[in-house]
Amino acid sequence: MNLLATIGILAQTEAGEFLDGLQAIGAGLGYGLAAIGPGIGIGLVVGNAVTAMARQPESAGMVRTTMFLGIAFTEALALIGFVVFILLLP
Repeated sequence: MNLLATIGILAQTEAGEFLDGLQAIGAGLGYGLAAIGPGIGIGLVVGNAVTAMARQPESAGMVRTTMFLGIAFTEALALIGFVVFILLLP
């Protein structure tokens, strides 16, 4: 095997490793961005629930139950984003 062929094989190997690294970075950034939305959503749900409980303390039980359901559904979005980006990794 001549020198140019050896250099070509090494360049392809390095390029493949570089692309694998970029895919991992992209998946990490994608999940980070996917977690921003549910984080904001949970903050809004809890903030509005606290406001509702402060305005009408007698309905705190129903508001708390609804708040936990909203948190669960919003957190499910973050978990779906996590699974999708893990599956995108090679």
